[in-house]
Amino acid sequence: MTSRRFADSHICGVKKCLCTKWDSGSSICFDSFLLGFGILEAKGSLPLVARMLHRTIHLFRKELRLHDNPVLLAALESSEALYPVYILDRAFLTSSMHIGALRWNFLLQSLEDLHKNLGKLGSCLLVIQGEYELVLRDHIQKWNITQVTLDAQMEPFYKEMEASIQRLGAELGFEVLSLVSHSLYNTQRILDLNGGSPPLTYKKFLHILSLLGDPEVPVRNLTAADFQRCRAPDPGLAECYRVPLPVDLKISPESLSPWRGETEGLQRLEQHLTDQGWVTSFTKPRTIPNSLLPSTTGLSPYFSMGCLSVRTFFYRLSNIYAQAKHHSLPPVSLQGQLLWREFFYTVASATPNFTQMAGNPICLQICWYKDAEKLHKWKTAQTGFPWIDAIMTQLRQEGWIHHLARHAVACFLTRGDLWISWEEGMKVFEELLLDADYSINAGNWMWLSASAFFHQYTRIFCPVRFGKRTDPQGDYIRKYLPVLKNFPSKYIYEPWTASEEEQKQAGCIIGQDYPFPMVNHKEASDHNLQLMKQVREEQHKTVQLTRDDADDPMEIKVKRDHSEENISKGKVARTAE
Repeated sequence: MTSRRFADSHICGVKKCLCTKWDSGSSICFDSFLLGFGILEAKGSLPLVARMLHRTIHLFRKELRLHDNPVLLAALESSEALYPVYILDRAFLTSSMHIGALRWNFLLQSLEDLHKNLGKLGSCLLVIQGEYELVLRDHIQKWNITQVTLDAQMEPFYKEMEASIQRLGAELGFEVLSLVSHSLYNTQRILDLNGGSPPLTYKKFLHILSLLGDPEVPVRNLTAADFQRCRAPDPGLAECYRVPLPVDLKISPESLSPWRGETEGLQRLEQHLTDQGWVTSFTKPRTIPNSLLPSTTGLSPYFSMGCLSVRTFFYRLSNIYAQAKHHSLPPVSLQGQLLWREFFYTVASATPNFTQMAGNPICLQICWYKDAEKLHKWKTAQTGFPWIDAIMTQLRQEGWIHHLARHAVACFLTRGDLWISWEEGMKVFEELLLDADYSINAGNWMWLSASAFFHQYTRIFCPVRFGKRTDPQGDYIRKYLPVLKNFPSKYIYEPWTASEEEQKQAGCIIGQDYPFPMVNHKEASDHNLQLMKQVREEQHKTVQLTRDDADDPMEIKVKRDHSEENISKGKVARTAE
C-alpha cells in the first residue's frame, strides 16, 4: 500500500500545471503524475501505454462541492471506476461535535445538492450509513477498490479518521490519497516557515504569508467528460444509498435551513460580487449587527461545509481589487476575513487542547462560575435584556447571527456579565450555528472572553446601548421578540423601565410575560473587570504569547467609532460599547 498525501502545490512555470510536493519533501509535476497513468499524452509523441487505472472510492468529508476540488479531480484522472461516497457515521459526528437540527438539515440539503450536481455529470452520490471503518472495509472488498481519495482536514478527529483509513489501506492493499483544499494554504507550510510552531498573532501570521506568497489558484472545473472516462456506480446503488430525509434521521423537518449547498452558495457568491463597489469598500467593523438582512456576505456556512471554495472566493476578490483604484485591506477587508479564518486554522492545527481551557498553553486559566440556571437562561433567550435575547432567538431560529451580535452575547456570557466559561458558549454555538467551525469557533470564543488573542479587555459590550446605537427603533427586537413589539421605542431595549400602565398598554408585563434582567449590568461588569485584571496580572506570561506590541489592527477602527467612559482615577479604565 502506498499512502500519498499532497502537502502543497504550486504553479509550474512551464505549463501552468499543478505541481505538487509529497510528504517526503520531493516534488512531482501533477501532469506528470497523470501522464504516468496514461491519462495525458506527451506532446509530439505517440500515446503512452496506459498503466493500470484505479478503482476508486472518493470519500467526501467536508468538501461538499464539485468546483475547485483537487482530490476529486485527481481521482477522476487516475481511475477507471469511481464511487463518490459520503459515509454518514452519526456516532462519529455526534461524538466529535455538537450538531443541532438546523445543522443536520443543512448537511442533508448540501448532500442532496451534491447528488444532483453529480447526476448532471453522469454520476451520483452514494450516502452510506454506518461506522466509517466498517463501511469502508465492506465496500472496498465488495467493489474491488484499489484507491481511496479524500479531502485532508486539520481537526484532530478527522486526522485520526485519515490515519485509520491509511492503516486499513496497509491491511487491505489499497492506496490513500488526500489533498488540502478546505483552507487557502497548507497550514504545515506556515508552521515550517515559523520554525515549527504557529504564529500566535495576526501581525506575525501576515508576515509569514508574505514569505509564502499568494495561495494556490483553484483547479479547473469538472466536466461530464471527466466522469465519462470512469465507470459510474450502478444505478441501483444510487437508490440503495440515497440521501436520507430528515425524518429518516428523526430530525425535525421544520428546521429547514435557507442555506442549501453548493448551487445556492455559488449563486450567493455571484450576487455579492456583482456589487464591486461594496466589495472594494467592505470594512467589517462598519457592518450592522442587528440589521434585519445580513450586512456581511452570509457565505460563512458554505465555507464551513465546504460547499464553497475559499480559494475561488479569494481569487475572485483579487480580480476585483486589481481593477479598483482603491480598496479596503486586511484585516477588515473581505480577503482579510479569509485570512482571519486561516490564522485560526493554523493556530488550532498545532495547539494542544485548542477547544478547551485546561491544557491549552495559550489560554488564560480562569476560575469561571458554574451556574447551570444562568447558562440555560442565556441559551434560551431569557436573560431579560431584549437585545441579547433577540440575538439568541435569531441564532436558534436561523442558525446565523452577525459577527458583532456574536461578540455581544459572548461578552455577556463570559467576562461582561455572567462570568461563565467560554467553553459553554462555544458548545452552544457549535450546536446552533450553521457556520460552526472547529478552529474559528474556539478561537473566537477565546478572543471574545479575553482568554487569548484579544487584549482590550476593558471594552465591555453594554447589552442596552450597543444595539440601540444601530437600531434605535428596535425593529430587530420586535421581529425576534414579538412579545415586546408594542413597546414604544424609548422602552424597547429596557422594557422594565416602563410604568405598569405602559406595560399593560404594550400587552407585556415584565416579570410575567417577559423576565426582568437577570443581572445588574453595571455592577456585574465592574466586578468582572476587576477579576479579569487580576487574572491577567497573575498570568502575564500567557497573556504575552498572543499579544502584539501595537494595537490589533482589527480594533483600531472599532475604538474610533465607540465612545469611552472611564472609571474614576486610580481604577481600571473601562469602555462601554
